[in-house]
Amino acid sequence: MEIGASPLFRGISEESQQAMRTCFDMREVSFRADEVVYDFGAGRNMVGVLAEGAAVIERIDQQGSRTILERLESGGVFGEMLMFENVAGDSITVVAETACRVWFMAADQVTKRCEKACAHHTQVVENMFQLVEDICKDDNLEELAKQVDVIFTATPQGLCASLVNEEILSKAKVIDLSADFRIKDVKKYEKWYGIEHKSPQFIDEAVYGLCEINREKVKQARIVANPGCYPTCSTLSIYPLLKEDLIDGNTIIIDAKSGTSGAGRGAKVDNLYCEVNENIKAYGVAGHRHTPEIEEQLSYAAGYPITLNFTPHLVPMNRGILVTAYASLKKDVTYEEVKAVYDKYYANEQFVRVLDKDVCPQTKWVEGSNYVDVNFKIDPRTKRIIMMGAMDNLVKGAAGQAVQNMNLMFGLPENEGLCMPPMFP
Repeated sequence: MEIGASPLFRGISEESQQAMRTCFDMREVSFRADEVVYDFGAGRNMVGVLAEGAAVIERIDQQGSRTILERLESGGVFGEMLMFENVAGDSITVVAETACRVWFMAADQVTKRCEKACAHHTQVVENMFQLVEDICKDDNLEELAKQVDVIFTATPQGLCASLVNEEILSKAKVIDLSADFRIKDVKKYEKWYGIEHKSPQFIDEAVYGLCEINREKVKQARIVANPGCYPTCSTLSIYPLLKEDLIDGNTIIIDAKSGTSGAGRGAKVDNLYCEVNENIKAYGVAGHRHTPEIEEQLSYAAGYPITLNFTPHLVPMNRGILVTAYASLKKDVTYEEVKAVYDKYYANEQFVRVLDKDVCPQTKWVEGSNYVDVNFKIDPRTKRIIMMGAMDNLVKGAAGQAVQNMNLMFGLPENEGLCMPPMFP
């Protein structure tokens, strides 16, 4: 590979390449497959360009979880972002996947202009800042849609609906993490959220992005409503039994608990350490905004309108959701019959794990992952069934599911970027 093939050296003439090697004090090093190319824990003073071969950038966090941050092929650059990113406590390394050759240069050589004002040096600096540019974009989605294939919006309720239009959707797909397109009934949305819906013309088109249920619709969608965290865990826990008509939908009671990250990072008195620590409390009782979302999705499963009780609780942990739902059985069933129903819907789902008999889901078992653990317990005494689910509200309950939706929309492997193992133990 020639130097000019790398985005870091875009616009550098062949005549300038030799001078540039000297100016940057570039050195070429060869590595065997599986050999560590560079360890950023030892310092962040080098930038590398992969001249030949393939490598991966790996992060191992403080809990020991390994994540592949990026795969590099010939021309790929590493170290440019890590010089500026706060990764304290994490181990980040570049590891050769195949035999490879790498050009190394001092980071300060490509982040400041040359004293001699070399034209090629100036061009490299400009390229560098294009590579690491992380501008906080304004809300001009029309301009952004001209530059990208997909737009993720994680904005206050009502903002995405006020911005999205046909011009945007004709150029880019939109995955909205707010509630603006989750509820099909506009009047119900406006009642529960207390705001006017600004683009009701797109509500029917928007696909509810619960991948395990709406996979084929997501694949064809221009706009996806990423589900809420409580609705994701609740729906996946209950859906199979409603779909197979084993429970009375209007007897459902959902008791849910969430870590404090579910409320975001806003400075609120209720989220202060002294308020949350050594404490548990219900909130949004008989009025939480996720109630109509859960009811609507379960109504689709049941084939009739569902009205239920949903009560969330705040517990003193960082992340995680645990749902315990109750419903009356329509007929006597055995464990094996109910297990077969769950297996029917989830046996081939990578991210929904049906646990073994009598094993109750735990938030620790899914922390940091895109998994949802579900299970159930039949109570013959009351002729009711208890349905349980656990997941990470920050992954499957938010960003992870958004990525899963993106993968489906663009024909990528559904698990791309989502194979993180849970942090436990």
